[in-house]
Amino acid sequence: MDINDFRDTQPELDIHDYFQGELRAWGIVENRSGVATRQFTVDMVGRLEGDTLVLEEDFEYADGETDRRVWRIRKEGEHRYVGTAGDVIGEARGEARGRAFHWEYKVDLKVGDSTYRVAFDDWMYRQEDDVVINRATITKWGFEVARVTVVFQKRDS
Repeated sequence: MDINDFRDTQPELDIHDYFQGELRAWGIVENRSGVATRQFTVDMVGRLEGDTLVLEEDFEYADGETDRRVWRIRKEGEHRYVGTAGDVIGEARGEARGRAFHWEYKVDLKVGDSTYRVAFDDWMYRQEDDVVINRATITKWGFEVARVTVVFQKRDS
């Protein structure tokens, strides 16, 4: 897909605007065969600090495991974003057009007692009623190993 294909679509997804405040998300992880392997919820709080969105994400998995990620996302130009988080290698880079946002990054992903360096290719799509749907493909050495689907909703919606 090309992010420019979404330039005239609505409602517009402005990452700094949408992810401010309290949000809740529900997600599922599928292995490369399409089998659902994990479910989770995420409670998030986002706030602007100058020109940087600080997004605190608290994950709770169906098996009881918890995790936390804190993103720091700054706008770089009219449509481009750069983000960092504790488990992200280097920087996440993304671009928004219309209702879509696309970004890519590498993560040291903990699975059981092991850690794997994987690449995420995320596509987010804003829907009506302050809902955003995120589809992420996870690859290792260029091969797809999993897909993640997450639905975000603002708490005050």
